[in-house]
Amino acid sequence: MSPEPRSPAETYGPALESAQREFRALDPAITAWKADVAYENGVFRVPFFGGTYLVAWPTGEVYQVVPDGGRRDASITTRLIILHYLIHADGTPVQGDWIAFRELPDGMVYFSAFQNRGPTALLWVVGRDAAGFRRAAQKLHGDPLSFGDASYAFWVFPRLPVAVVLYEGDDEFSPSLNVLFDRAAGHYLPTEDLAGVGGMLTGRLRHAIGQTDT
Repeated sequence: MSPEPRSPAETYGPALESAQREFRALDPAITAWKADVAYENGVFRVPFFGGTYLVAWPTGEVYQVVPDGGRRDASITTRLIILHYLIHADGTPVQGDWIAFRELPDGMVYFSAFQNRGPTALLWVVGRDAAGFRRAAQKLHGDPLSFGDASYAFWVFPRLPVAVVLYEGDDEFSPSLNVLFDRAAGHYLPTEDLAGVGGMLTGRLRHAIGQTDT
């Protein structure tokens, strides 16, 4: 018999507990400055993928603010990435210099999984449809860039932009798609988390493309 699939809590629970221990040791005022987020009355207010999340200090509980002003528990992967951002943020300014995933520290270790989950999966949906990609990117509040046939930057965190670049190709060259990171990205998240962020972003774009095509 094949083993039962592990739940998200079983997969990420130990990492989350470790992150919460590190989080408790932080100075919240210094952390807020380094991460460029608000902190007041024991709560960080963290923008993440266009949403707002509340992080309680020192417990490390993470809640998403919902449209009616209430809140709900964040998923375990979102909790982990947000805590890692607060833990790793060192205040390094955004560089405005885009690099490929494999140029990140240990990027080649995670490159295959990142490529399959991120750029390759999105390219299957986008193909040569630059117009559809633009509509989806605008729906996610992307900032237009000048690379390729269509490109946008998305603010995952206040000091962590991620770019997606589409080349439509032609009769000679197949279309291609790249996900790029600011050179300062490694000052805010471990490379394994940046791979997850890339997958989250391309997943949101795939969903938005499906919505704009209806």
